[in-house]
Amino acid sequence: MMKAAVISISEKGRELSLRIKKSADFIGVERFCLRSYSDFGSRCFEDIGGLVSDIWDRYDALVFICASGIAVRAIAPHIKSKTTDPAVVVIDEDGRFVIPVLSGHIGGANALAVRLSELIGAQAAVTTATDLGGLFSPDSFAAANGLIITDMEAAKLVAAAVLSGKRIGIVSDYGFINLPEDITEDTSCKFGLYIGAEDKKPFSVTLRLVPKNVVLGIGCKRGTDFKTIDVLVRMALHNAKITMERVEKIATIDIKKDEQGMLQFCEKYGLELLTYTAQELMETEGDFSSSLFVKKVTGVDNVCERSAVKCSGGRLIMQKKAANGVTVAAAERPLILDFERKIL
Repeated sequence: MMKAAVISISEKGRELSLRIKKSADFIGVERFCLRSYSDFGSRCFEDIGGLVSDIWDRYDALVFICASGIAVRAIAPHIKSKTTDPAVVVIDEDGRFVIPVLSGHIGGANALAVRLSELIGAQAAVTTATDLGGLFSPDSFAAANGLIITDMEAAKLVAAAVLSGKRIGIVSDYGFINLPEDITEDTSCKFGLYIGAEDKKPFSVTLRLVPKNVVLGIGCKRGTDFKTIDVLVRMALHNAKITMERVEKIATIDIKKDEQGMLQFCEKYGLELLTYTAQELMETEGDFSSSLFVKKVTGVDNVCERSAVKCSGGRLIMQKKAANGVTVAAAERPLILDFERKIL
């Protein structure tokens, strides 16, 4: 779920932020109100520029209820890249217009603006060309389907080709549904998409989209430090030709839920840690390596492979690797690409 900071600087803004908080169940909302117009359910601030500096990297979206100029000046020093900046949306205090101003596609500001406008009965002012024309947007498609854009220049060229009326080819290692009219499986197109983890360029101009659908299963001896875990994981992934960017989650047995080295690893890479009981892991179907010693200690014959498969619901793409008391395996979550899927 998208985590959004809703920022207001007036009484009308405070009331609207409260309305959004109570009704917007599709996002997680935290309210920030100017101290003069705050309430017990909000966090207070006195300087909007200082507030934005503090929270810029902590939220998926910033929703300003104020004049657009105030919002733009507050975010200007922090804007870096469309691939990393949070979504930024501005709403006037009367709740008439909802304007996405930053990270419309990848960050989800366009989709967020539309949903918020429906919620409060406002008009969404979306200005991006592909959205206005109802055309395929590679940025939006990638964000909605958990795909990594490997080349922003290629993404721009493909988007420009769509706007000029050209059909875009597709080659995918994964299944897909709801293919739009401007996308074709004809590989003779000049511009096209390749969706997969291989280094393929089937078109003259190829936008390579890599799925972020890998789950790492990790096991370790009690007290193993972060560096030991990090070194083995990175080495194993490198040898298996799996990039860290593809990893979406970490899984392990529940007795390791407070393992500090593993928690630090998750924190460094911004990954969620999921844990399972020994019984849940033993009930996971698959062809796994087995260790009597591990079973005696943990109650399950293999922690890393079983937890990776259990969490992903898919198949192993890297079998157990072990060194210095750490084991790691990788599994790939099944993926069906949907060209009609939305971020929100």
